[in-house]
Amino acid sequence: MEIDAIEKLAATIKDRKIHPKEGSYTNSLFNAGENKIVKKLGEENAEFIKAFLTEPKDRIVGEAADIIYHLMVALEYKDIDFNELLLELKSRAR
Repeated sequence: MEIDAIEKLAATIKDRKIHPKEGSYTNSLFNAGENKIVKKLGEENAEFIKAFLTEPKDRIVGEAADIIYHLMVALEYKDIDFNELLLELKSRAR
């Protein structure tokens, strides 16, 4: 499993919050605020559902990645470290 990719993405999102970078999509989400972040997460969820039901595997994977990215941005916006989510998932894997 490519957990390094998740860790790198989480670190990049956290870094963008602390050190904004001009032209960064992540920063545009942070600057737009929680309503925009939640709206984007909802849009990505709808796109995933559509892809899941009607599209080939590569589109499903792409839309799933979009959901995870936007979820990670939402969590970081609320100062929730992605590792907290991973620990919660670990606690459920019994």
